[in-house]
Amino acid sequence: MIDREQVHKVALLARLELTPEEEEQFTTQLGSILDYFAQLSELDVTDVQPTTRAIDVSNVTRKDDLQPYGDREAILTGAPDQEGEFFKVPQILSAQ
Repeated sequence: MIDREQVHKVALLARLELTPEEEEQFTTQLGSILDYFAQLSELDVTDVQPTTRAIDVSNVTRKDDLQPYGDREAILTGAPDQEGEFFKVPQILSAQ
């Protein structure tokens, strides 16, 4: 069971300013949540496959076909800096 002192400590770690009433409310709510998890831990799940969703979902995607863009100059004119036919960007990794 979680107590009010533990809720206060977690609130401090999370940089939350809770009133005494909120601490009491969260103590009750978090206690109920932890009790529910205790009930769930009693279930036998040895034959249950791990999942990320309750239902099977697949993402619908299209094939990514490479197609050259016809007007390279139009794109380069919008760039803040360019070098020849390429965008010029600041170096983010140092050479070692």
